[in-house]
Amino acid sequence: MQPDGRDNKIGGQIGNVALGEALKTRLLTTLRVIVTAPQNIGAVPHGTRRTAPLSGGDFEGPRLRGTVVPGSSADWLLLRVDGVLEMDLRVTLRTDDGALISMKSFGLRHGPSDVIAAIGRGETVDPATYYFRTLPRFETADPRYAFLNHLVAVASGDRRPEGPIYTIYEVL
Repeated sequence: MQPDGRDNKIGGQIGNVALGEALKTRLLTTLRVIVTAPQNIGAVPHGTRRTAPLSGGDFEGPRLRGTVVPGSSADWLLLRVDGVLEMDLRVTLRTDDGALISMKSFGLRHGPSDVIAAIGRGETVDPATYYFRTLPRFETADPRYAFLNHLVAVASGDRRPEGPIYTIYEVL
C-alpha cells in the first residue's frame, strides 16, 4: 500500500483511458507519395543520411482529400548503425477545395534483413513483415481544417516501389 492509500498493483487509469486499454482511433486519410531519386548526403555522426524529394501524390479520407504539392515536399532519411531507418517527412498538402496544409511526420522502419533488402530492391513486400510507424503532425491556417491543428495522429506505412503509402489515424 502506498501512503496515499493506493495499492501497488499495475493498472489504473490515465484520464479516461484505462492503462493497458487500446486507444480509440478513426481513419483520417490515406496518403500516397511518389518518391524521386534520393540525394545521398553520406555518412554523418549517427548513420547514413539521404533526402528523397517527392514529385507528387494524393490523399483521401472521410474528411480530408487532395494532392501532395510537388517541389515542396521531401523525406529526410537517416539509416542508423543498428539498421533502423529514421524518417522525417515534410509534406505540403493541397485539399481538393484549395486549402494548404503542412504535415510533418517522424517515424521508424525496420525489419528482418531479407525483407528490408527486398524493399531496397524495389520489390513489393507485405507490410505485416516489417515495422513502419509514424507520428504525423498537421498545421493549417484554413478554418475549414483547423481541427487538424488540435489532434494527435498515428500512421502505419507500406513501402511500395513508387513510394510509401501512409494510413493515418486520428487518436480520439
